Amino acid sequence: MTVNYNVTALAPMVRVGTLPMRLLALDYGADVVYCEELIDLKMVQCQRVVNDVLQTVDFVAPDDRVMFRTCEREKDRVVFQMGTADPDRALAVARLVEKDVAAVDVNMGCPKEYSTKGGMGAALLSDPEKIEAILKKLVTGVSIPVTCKIRILPSLQETVSLVQRIEKTGVAAVAVHGRFKEERPRHPVHCDYIQAVARAVSIPVIANGGSLDLVKTNADVAEFRAACGASSVMLARAAMWNASVFSSRGPLPVETVMEDYLRYAIRYDNNAFNTKYCLCQMLRDKVESVLGKQVQASQTNAEISEAYGLQAFYQQTQDELQARRDASQGGGQPERPVMDGDVTTMAVRFERREYPPQITPKMFLLEWSRKEKLEQPQYDTVQRSQDRSFQSTVTVAGRKYRSSLWEKSKKFAEQASAIVCLRTLGVPEGRIGEGESGLVCKRKREGRADGPAGADRRKRPHVASVPEETQSNGGPGAV
Repeated sequence: MTVNYNVTALAPMVRVGTLPMRLLALDYGADVVYCEELIDLKMVQCQRVVNDVLQTVDFVAPDDRVMFRTCEREKDRVVFQMGTADPDRALAVARLVEKDVAAVDVNMGCPKEYSTKGGMGAALLSDPEKIEAILKKLVTGVSIPVTCKIRILPSLQETVSLVQRIEKTGVAAVAVHGRFKEERPRHPVHCDYIQAVARAVSIPVIANGGSLDLVKTNADVAEFRAACGASSVMLARAAMWNASVFSSRGPLPVETVMEDYLRYAIRYDNNAFNTKYCLCQMLRDKVESVLGKQVQASQTNAEISEAYGLQAFYQQTQDELQARRDASQGGGQPERPVMDGDVTTMAVRFERREYPPQITPKMFLLEWSRKEKLEQPQYDTVQRSQDRSFQSTVTVAGRKYRSSLWEKSKKFAEQASAIVCLRTLGVPEGRIGEGESGLVCKRKREGRADGPAGADRRKRPHVASVPEETQSNGGPGAV
């Protein structure tokens, strides 16, 4: 990314600047979008993971949380902002993400304790030597532009002097939030400070802090830029409330903006609590409305989509994502048992339509275990953070069974593991067309007390009798 003049950018905002909001801002006309501030200590532990299902690149922490998610659409427009107070860690993080972002930015303006307590954010403003060390390390160490975002210092001269020192490090641009460290959004922005900085340096200066007071619509952006003498403008709260502030067509109804945002949140499997937070910021004084209360009560993106009447879109998206999962996880894998360590695996999926109402493989496995006088099957289920898919391992008589495919819900994952166990043992699983097996769940059995109680009394193989051919190595294993 070449840092140009006359750019309008989405500002970095904690809990707001995630992928759905960034893409929404680009749709409405933003030239550049910043991600939320991400701390170097957390990012440096992440692994870069290509997510074929969501078609994203995810940076995943050791606890499986996705710290940063991006996609091809924003690759040349997204600026990765980090919180750092250490040149070496900053460089390590920048090198981790540099192939997937347009530029890296160092946060030197956040006054919140979570940032300043580690010497990051606005705390850096009192340590210009460290600022220079971090920026020089980044400028010489990565192949993409490096920028920073600051707040103004107590005096005009101090502010100008600091930015002149920053310019000498070789950064491509500097964003200036026109408020002092102790000031908050209710305080007026100091356009004169930004103007003095813009006159004193030759690199692009991005003016920030004009939301509400000076920028309410897109038409106000040019006036704010002129008042600050800056080359570009960065918008935070105005964009958070209604991202169509970037559109030259004028502001759109917030209801339209919320639906557009939610579609991206669903498409990219955004964390539901993050989705709720962003929607509540858009609702503002309507957060206690009927819609607002429904959003607040929602626990999943599915429930949020219902509040906005987007159930059909949600289901269509889930079907598309599932199709991608199927294609990436096992398309043509043979349905035969394969050992993955001490776990017997098969590439199978639970298809509800293949079973009668109220009949499931789990029920059959439970009934079979009771007949064999075995302990109740135990399910251990994990969730993969990249796409929120589930995988379950069932233990029966000391043996473990698992599907190598990931499922869209915990319940389906458990059913899939039960199928693997039943098929490995040669036990009926209750599918339509299987015929009477005698392994019927309690409710079903009570409804057919006059049925053939002695039907299919053939001795089933014990769990320990796993076929020899399943002891081979290799196969699909766990995804």
